[in-house]
Parts: sequence; structure tokens; C-alpha cells
Amino acid sequence: MQRVCFLLKVRSDRLEEYRRRHEEVWPDMLAALTASGWHNYSLFLREDGLLVGYLETEDFAAAQRAMQATEVNARWQHEMAGFFEDLDGGGPDQAMRPLTEVFHLA
Repeated sequence: MQRVCFLLKVRSDRLEEYRRRHEEVWPDMLAALTASGWHNYSLFLREDGLLVGYLETEDFAAAQRAMQATEVNARWQHEMAGFFEDLDGGGPDQAMRPLTEVFHLA
């Protein structure tokens, strides 16, 4: 199982709305994530907007491709793009750059 951690930055003026949106993630988005191989997926948000994401999957690149092929992901990414800083013209899903794991206690 591959463990993946990534960072994004939520705009400070959108923090509360971002939290609210994640209290009500669409059921079809949740189903697509699960079907695409995203497991044990968590998002952690610091007060300054630093977002830490963590997930487990057999193959992160394949899981990303599977999600990119879904219509619900296109809608979700479109709605979420305005919440983030520094996306360089892409969406949040393209901005997820996995961090290098340097330690793991099993």
C-alpha cells in the first residue's frame, strides 16, 4: 500500500466555506474516490490555510487517472479551484504533489 501526503494552500478568506463544503462532500464524489482506489483519505487544515492531505492507495498515479476520468471529479475540481492559492493555472488535483516520506513507524 502506498501512503501519499500532499500540501495545498486554502485562501484565508475561504477557510470557513472550505470547511463547510467538506462537511457535505457529494455522495457520488465519495463513491468515485473509493472506486478509484483512494483509501484512508484525510484532509487537515491549519488556521493559516495550510492543507495537508493524506491517503493510502495501491498506485497513486492510477488512482489519480481513475478520478480524472470521472464526471463528478471534473465538477468537484471546478467548484474547489477558487479556494486555493498557487494552482499555476491547473486545478487542485493537478497541484497535489506527493511529499517524500522520510520515516514511517509501522
